[in-house]
Amino acid sequence: MSHFTRNDILAMIPHDGAMCLLDEVLEWDATTLHCLSRRFSAADNPLRRADGRLGTACGIEIAAQAMALHGRLTAPAGGAPVPGYLVSLRDVHLATAFITVAGPLAITVQQLMGDVGGASYEFTISSEAAKMISGRATVLFGPKP
Repeated sequence: MSHFTRNDILAMIPHDGAMCLLDEVLEWDATTLHCLSRRFSAADNPLRRADGRLGTACGIEIAAQAMALHGRLTAPAGGAPVPGYLVSLRDVHLATAFITVAGPLAITVQQLMGDVGGASYEFTISSEAAKMISGRATVLFGPKP
């Protein structure tokens, strides 16, 4: 469906400022979202270590933001955002200890199942060179604010 920019994304998910690590939605549908992150390599990324490196496990946060965005995009029109809580990770595979690529990261999240109480997603983050991280996550939804 529609392409979205960083400003669009900032208006849809609660991750604000430097903590929003998504830059662009390439495409999405009822079950899948494909997006890019260039912000993962920004100096002001709050997940970076003191030495400037970014652990590959931080990709879980990037994938979780993509899941939140997918949830918002597929929510009923006009509905208030519903908080989501990452409660489970399964089959997580990290290719390296640190993300060292310079180019954008490609993020894909695919909803495996979902209802008003939560959703399960499969996620993959890759660079042009290789898959960096993959796994499955379960998100439970909290009460509407």
